[in-house]
Amino acid sequence: MSTTSAAKHPKGLYVLFFTEMWERFGYYLMLGIFSLYMIDGWESGGMGFDSLKKSDIYGTYLGLVYLTPFIGGLLADRILGFRRSILIGGLLMAAGYLTLAVHDATAFYVGLLLIILGNGMFKPNISTLVGNLYSDDRYRANKDAGYNIFYMGINIGAFVCNFVAAYMQIKYGWGYAFAAAGIGMLIGVIVFISGNKHIKEADVIKPLQPGDMGTGKILLSTIVPMFVFGILGYLIPGNLLGTDTNDAFIFGCIPVVAFFIYLYVSANEEDKRPIGALLAVFGCLVIFWAVFHQNGDALTVFAKDHTDREMPLAISNVADNMNMAETVTNNGANTDANSAQYFETLAPENVPAEGGSMKLYSTQLYQSINPGWVILLTPLIVALWAFMRGRKKEPTTPTKIAIGLVITALSALVMVGAVLATNNLESKASSWWLIASYGVITFGELCLSPMGLSLVSKLSPPPPSATSSVACSAACGKVLRTRPTSST
Repeated sequence: MSTTSAAKHPKGLYVLFFTEMWERFGYYLMLGIFSLYMIDGWESGGMGFDSLKKSDIYGTYLGLVYLTPFIGGLLADRILGFRRSILIGGLLMAAGYLTLAVHDATAFYVGLLLIILGNGMFKPNISTLVGNLYSDDRYRANKDAGYNIFYMGINIGAFVCNFVAAYMQIKYGWGYAFAAAGIGMLIGVIVFISGNKHIKEADVIKPLQPGDMGTGKILLSTIVPMFVFGILGYLIPGNLLGTDTNDAFIFGCIPVVAFFIYLYVSANEEDKRPIGALLAVFGCLVIFWAVFHQNGDALTVFAKDHTDREMPLAISNVADNMNMAETVTNNGANTDANSAQYFETLAPENVPAEGGSMKLYSTQLYQSINPGWVILLTPLIVALWAFMRGRKKEPTTPTKIAIGLVITALSALVMVGAVLATNNLESKASSWWLIASYGVITFGELCLSPMGLSLVSKLSPPPPSATSSVACSAACGKVLRTRPTSST
């Protein structure tokens, strides 16, 4: 597979590594400023939404980002092939980020739609290509390590992007920050095209077997009912789950969940075990990502309004010269809304005198804490598994996933401590609370997410039989689309 016999990993892995690194650069740059952009005032270049509308849009966006890979994985597996789907998805996402750069309500929603559709075509299929590269028996034993390397690329992009976002937003405005995300995605597309020769052998469209459900029938039995149920959920009088869009999304998920159950129930004995295992992985990852993705909404708001972000003087002088420091100023009765909101929970003795200002770490920089932890912890965790493997005590992949879920729960307890430290949000907490919370959940993430990616690839049976090829596509859509993610 385009590699030497002595290599532990195929060359194509590194092509996908850098492609995904730039894709996640754009994706997490956008996600890191998404909530902040929505609640910033229109006159300041934001959308001027209230907190409820911001959270509603954020949740709906993420829900659809997680749903469309079901379609993208199926189309790639049956019709388009993985490389073509990735190329289409990358270009759609780039167009979406560049559209968000236009400060206009219509452009805002069109941009989100393009990103959602592009992610559906891109995310499940690049992860599948990584798995396909390890079909060769020479590399099969290194698949878990390969996914960890791939995961590192994701988080390098996710770490760097927030510094770029802070610089572009502070110096030029929100639009330029979104444009930077689009340029990053286009660089990823160029990398992908240039390394095509190293991955083309892994791009295999599996032929349908006798008795396989047709692509059109799958879409009609899932996507059409999903929209019908979603519309019904939206039109239900009142709000069963807080908002109309919450109701619509949960109702829309009912046919998709029913489809997965149908796959399991109707499978033959040979396919039932791997499909059942995949469904169990889905359940674990749903719980994990529901907790994890509070980073872009609840934890971002906590960082913005309830965290002491003041820079030490030595850092602020350098950061300000680099346009990386946020400035809040006390102008008395004429204090701007952003500064007033920060001062609201700041101890009175720490508020600068009228006319004075203070330099803060930009809120979006806190989005780099998680990928920073990933970069630091990944070599340690890989070494830990290797150490235990050498003593024949390495946990199984399902055990690693279970460990990851337990550790994820502990990260929520850290934030309970953070809230208590603020006297129920009446004062500000130290940044160390967020650093600690992200550190704990990152440890859980590294036990769970790359292992989930690898397990799905191992359990997906080649070639697919009557129902298992659908399960493979669904697996890509429900698991590999996420940050492996993080990044997804």
